[in-house]
Amino acid sequence: MGRLKVGLALGGGAIRGMAHVGVLHTLQQAGIPIDMIAGTSMGAAVGAVYAYRPDAEHLEKIALELRRKRLVPLLDPALFKTGFIKGQRLAELLATYIGAATQFRDLAIPFACTATDIDTGEEVVIRQGTVVEGVRASLAIPGIFTPARRGGRFLVDGGLVEPVPAKTVRSMGADLVIAVNVMPDAASRAEVAVRERGKQRSEPHLLYILLQTLYIGSYKLVEHCLEHADIVIEPKVAYVNAGNFKRVEESIREGKIAAEAALPVIKKRLGL
Repeated sequence: MGRLKVGLALGGGAIRGMAHVGVLHTLQQAGIPIDMIAGTSMGAAVGAVYAYRPDAEHLEKIALELRRKRLVPLLDPALFKTGFIKGQRLAELLATYIGAATQFRDLAIPFACTATDIDTGEEVVIRQGTVVEGVRASLAIPGIFTPARRGGRFLVDGGLVEPVPAKTVRSMGADLVIAVNVMPDAASRAEVAVRERGKQRSEPHLLYILLQTLYIGSYKLVEHCLEHADIVIEPKVAYVNAGNFKRVEESIREGKIAAEAALPVIKKRLGL
């Protein structure tokens, strides 16, 4: 009898999603096989780069480069009709790492990303076409990025319907689903808020407010998603401002720590 097929579900969470880089680094160093990946939002971006080139050291280097880049030139303003940012420049950035013409079928590891049809509210699992276009749709946070047009549909962030795509990776054929959730629960958010009240804080910026609006109401949905997972890894990233690229390194570190703690259970399930 062969070993279990391992599927990795990487959830959304903006900069907190950089913890996925740390998780992948730890799993690869420990020799844990990854047979398929599903990603939502930032999890889609990280998952796509790794599925294209399964090299965690390379992935971490890219993440740290993003921390140092001036990101403002990558943000192409829209006319505010459907979102603040067009997202084309971010798609072009992703293309520099995986190639603009790369199709899902070309990837080294089977990969899917999720998006949401903004008209019907349906989940859309993307596994065909160019990877850059699929990830661009999955990253389209409502109100921030303009929707992505695909097959006559207007698609936005998959986190609205499946913030951690454990069910999706199970449907791809995974026997053992490892889900990585970077959305903190209400208790964790409250703990951070209490600590912050003791400090002098500036008024929150618009990106922070929009991201928090999306994430605050989503944790119940996260819990439902995690029911489809066999093993859940939850990096402690509640203290990371979801829109702050300066916290990339900290997010990666938290991902490594959380994955290390999960290794004994993962290895036991795989008979390693």
